[in-house]
Amino acid sequence: MELSSDPAAATVEMSQVPSKDDEPSDSDGHYESLPPHVSVATHMTAGAVAGILEHTVMYPVDSVKTRMQCLQPDPNAQYRSVYQALKRIIQTEGIFRPLRGLNITMMGAGPAHALYFACYERVKHSLSDVIQSGGNSHLANGLAGSVATVLHDAVMNPAEVVKQRMQMYNSPYRGLLDCLQTITRTEGLGAFYRSYSTQLTMNIPFQAVHFITYELMQEQLNPHRLYHPGSHIMSGAAAGAISAAITTPLDVCKTLLNTQENVALNSMNISGHLSGMANTFRTVYRLGGLAAFFKGAQARIIYQMPSTAIAWSVYEFFKYFLTKQHPI
Repeated sequence: MELSSDPAAATVEMSQVPSKDDEPSDSDGHYESLPPHVSVATHMTAGAVAGILEHTVMYPVDSVKTRMQCLQPDPNAQYRSVYQALKRIIQTEGIFRPLRGLNITMMGAGPAHALYFACYERVKHSLSDVIQSGGNSHLANGLAGSVATVLHDAVMNPAEVVKQRMQMYNSPYRGLLDCLQTITRTEGLGAFYRSYSTQLTMNIPFQAVHFITYELMQEQLNPHRLYHPGSHIMSGAAAGAISAAITTPLDVCKTLLNTQENVALNSMNISGHLSGMANTFRTVYRLGGLAAFFKGAQARIIYQMPSTAIAWSVYEFFKYFLTKQHPI
């Protein structure tokens, strides 16, 4: 998951007041340098739209990733590639099956990403003022991304649990409400946060690497911090791919905690529900060795690259667009 309005942009101080003829046009204005009138509501609105689009556009690939991370999948749910998986799911389970769980994802993504981006921007600017006197600081970017992740995951974790259970092959739930009620009745409310510590352990380094990579790419591709869609897309894709690859082992553990994969747990004689990151790591290793920690890596990277590129480009556009509605 992965996005910041200014992650692509450091605050650029203008030492000279340009003449009227030298002023940038609306199409290439220094929107990143105009924070005085960019409100928290602007960041939250841009973040919410970006988050919803990020999760919806590539959602079918996310469904495949969840299934490919199963440690002991049903013979009918063993896939060689993302394309083959999607093709078989559509042929055998229906064209809308890869979209199952999308509703709860959208409900969680909007508020989660709104908080995420608003927090990132505020913390980033505050830390940059302290660490580098208002200049761009990679340490500030990484710390801000980590702090924002704590808020994001607190909102998104319950949605992730429901989403992944509905994505599984032969999922027993009739729909969203049935899934929510069954989990609450049989496992308690704590089930929605069983993977929270693992999610944070995964997402804090994910977002730190993500934001630092995005900023580094922007320094090379967009040094003047202009609104430049191509650079936002390329930087976002690179950031998403690198972050996803590095954190795949933790994502496998998160999936096992969220889905409580029955066949796998029964084969290990685990009664009740699996909990705890250390227990999950041991279980994954016993079931599949080191290779198990990289199950679904291909699908995860394929999902994250365009998703993060979409999120960044949409977020930067909305930030630019909303900023231009209130010129200084």
